Amino acid sequence: MNRELLRSLPKVDELLQEEIIKNQLNNSMRVLVLDSLREAIEFYRKAILNNEIECLTKEEVVIHSIKLLNKKKSPKLRKVINGTGTVVHTNLGRSLLSKGAIEKVISVAENYNNLEYDIEKGKRGSRYSHIEEIIIKITGAEAAMVVNNNAAAVMLVLDTLCREKEAIVSRGQLVEIGGSFRVPEVMKFSGAKLVEVGTTNRTHLYDYEDNISENTGVLLKVHTSNFKIMGFTEEVSIEDLVKLGNEKNIPVFEDIGSGVLIDYSKYGFVYEPTVQESIRKGIDVVTFSGDKMLGGPQAGIIVGKKTYVDSMRKNQLTRALRIDKMTLAALEGTLQHYLEEAEAIKDIPTLSMLLCGKEELKKRAQKLKRKLQNKTDKFTFTIDSDYSMVGGGSMPTEKMETYVIRIKSESFTAAQIEETLRMNEVAIIVRIYNNEVILDLRTLFEKDYEIIAEAFKNM
Repeated sequence: MNRELLRSLPKVDELLQEEIIKNQLNNSMRVLVLDSLREAIEFYRKAILNNEIECLTKEEVVIHSIKLLNKKKSPKLRKVINGTGTVVHTNLGRSLLSKGAIEKVISVAENYNNLEYDIEKGKRGSRYSHIEEIIIKITGAEAAMVVNNNAAAVMLVLDTLCREKEAIVSRGQLVEIGGSFRVPEVMKFSGAKLVEVGTTNRTHLYDYEDNISENTGVLLKVHTSNFKIMGFTEEVSIEDLVKLGNEKNIPVFEDIGSGVLIDYSKYGFVYEPTVQESIRKGIDVVTFSGDKMLGGPQAGIIVGKKTYVDSMRKNQLTRALRIDKMTLAALEGTLQHYLEEAEAIKDIPTLSMLLCGKEELKKRAQKLKRKLQNKTDKFTFTIDSDYSMVGGGSMPTEKMETYVIRIKSESFTAAQIEETLRMNEVAIIVRIYNNEVILDLRTLFEKDYEIIAEAFKNM
């Protein structure tokens, strides 16, 4: 152990006299500056004790403290660049908001607003009134309301319609939503008693009929948006389930999941059921997410018959699950695009990324490749065709043709490149395949090309 080196470690008071630290005190909270100085000193103290360094200057301690300070000052929730090609990336914040939605959020965030005030009547109003009309117009439902996510929406529906009653559902629809949240657990927490019918791959109408009793609260259908069962399968159609519900005077509730509001099969995708179709076919209550295929903020949207939605508004759970002014503003801004399908496809980032043509992606790849090659010669950049994923538990079997840039280096392994990009000031998240780093152009924006190129230049 180098005792002389330990004695040379500067004290906090000594470092506070350095001009660069004085400047930091003028631009940063004093407590953060002091914490950073103490941590920098401790960092070098441990390094000396472990015989990891043989010399040390005061300037090194100062520089390290400033790095620590900048890290403390940077927000924990911050921008990343998504080079994975997964559009609705759950780990990276799912859907991006449109410019119109962002403008609405900013407006209500920096001003007082009529969140629960009826301007025309001059008295207290309902926060749901701001969004209900446009949801009804788009979906064709009688009524609508919004809570903070789709799991909450499912729980609220079941708690309202089925507390201490039975909910009949096919075994093949008992999905795990994600993050270990499972439909059976959500149902149990709501107070509904789960009645499983049929088998994993085949459920018939008589499976529902044979299990209906005086204690049946709802017939539940869960759209399996995050997986597909292929082969020898059968499930009960919406029409048959609705007919049975009408005959037995039992409401039919569908958790449609991803919130598809346009028919993607028109654009070459596999068919995904839309909310509008479920309402047209007579489903009494439908729930879906706001931040998946819909392309808006996190929210759970409930649409359906007015008598059922009104009863949910009166449920005491509603207050605990309600959304705030910024989510309402973002959702309204997103839904306004859906009044004209062409506008939704053009202006909602999730939709425009999903439906972006392969030739356009090739042009973007060529442009980014030129920028990368102009910055560094330490890497080999190759444009290639590949496949993107929808993500967010939506359309699991759907693969979208895309263009990617494959990156190799004689100096760095793919893992080293990936880590360096991930630890960049603006984190760049990529894929690795066959010891190559892959940047998928589908989820990259031109505004970020320079950041990406600089990151490779600095390796």
